[in-house]
Amino acid sequence: MTISRRQFVTGAALGVGGIAVGAAGATAVAASQSAEPVAGAQVEPFYGAHQSGVATPAQAYAVFAAYDLRPGVTREDAARMMRLLSDDAARLTQGRPALGDTEPELAAAASRLTVTFGFGPAFFDRLGLADQRPPWLRQLPGFEIDALEDRWSGGDLLIQVCADDPITVSHAQRMLWKDARAFVSARWRQDGFLNARGSAEPGTTPRNLLGQVDGTVNPRSPEDFDALVWSDGPPSWFAGGTMLAVRRIRMDLDRWDRVDRPDREQTIGRTLDTGAPLTGTGEFDEPDLQALGPNGFPVISDFAHIRRARPSGVLGPQFLRRGYNYDLGEDTMGVTDAGHIFTAYAADLETQFVPVQQALSDIDLLNQWTKPIGSAVFALPPGAPEGGWVGQVLLA
Repeated sequence: MTISRRQFVTGAALGVGGIAVGAAGATAVAASQSAEPVAGAQVEPFYGAHQSGVATPAQAYAVFAAYDLRPGVTREDAARMMRLLSDDAARLTQGRPALGDTEPELAAAASRLTVTFGFGPAFFDRLGLADQRPPWLRQLPGFEIDALEDRWSGGDLLIQVCADDPITVSHAQRMLWKDARAFVSARWRQDGFLNARGSAEPGTTPRNLLGQVDGTVNPRSPEDFDALVWSDGPPSWFAGGTMLAVRRIRMDLDRWDRVDRPDREQTIGRTLDTGAPLTGTGEFDEPDLQALGPNGFPVISDFAHIRRARPSGVLGPQFLRRGYNYDLGEDTMGVTDAGHIFTAYAADLETQFVPVQQALSDIDLLNQWTKPIGSAVFALPPGAPEGGWVGQVLLA
């Protein structure tokens, strides 16, 4: 009788470990009956007044992917695409496989998966909806520090996928691309990661590749989000949505390595150990921009990053800042290609984000080690009701 390789391996395993099978089985049953939640089982809602992935506490991994509508795609085609995308996103975020999922097992661990959709400026023109484009939705003005590359800029459709598991992110992104590829062509994709999951609770702010805490000054309460992030329109279909700027920022980490600790702290205006402003002791202390040191100079330099990020002098959040790190490693010349995928969510980019970006462009100590190489803006529609789909009021 011929014994297959599978039979041989199985038989050998039973022969050697047969005595332990009973104990192992009992342990497995006990574990399955434990009240502890299964790792990766946490889910975030898909349906609601607002799209998830904005007010959601930051997950550890993210993909931002932009696409261009294919020639000839109509408003009806775009509506069909958004129905498909929304239906599969709703399934995947709840730990269920997409329709026609070729790897359904990979969908089981939702890991706080969120999927967020956005429309770029040309999306409206190409579908004959120019009169429905939000008045602020245009590419950001050119800033002197920009060295933008087309491969990281623009786009008609954005799909933002975030989760605490990179496999979950990769699988969801792939399934959604299958839904969309008949209607759009790929423009760019940016993959990012955090060193730790962000949270609204003090002490959990992630750090970027410069070693600095990133995202300290952010809206946290529902009232903050209503005032700074969610839009009331116009146009009417956009009420409950938000606008998003995606900026890819390359960091010169090789040169930053040669900067000593005091100069790093002066560049940002915060201490490295606690993230506190140089005039405070805790990360969430408001900086004293008027404080002078023994030498009579400002404790926080006039050109420090946290001062330049407050061009009006107003303390507190101005919009939702969220940054993911990227690291493509060293190129053939040994130069590190790494940096920051900076995202800004605001009710109005022109009045909330552009003044800040202009002030940083004018003069900011950090500009010596950073360079924006990508820029894109999108209108993120409001969320969808149960059984509906994102963009329905605009496209239906």
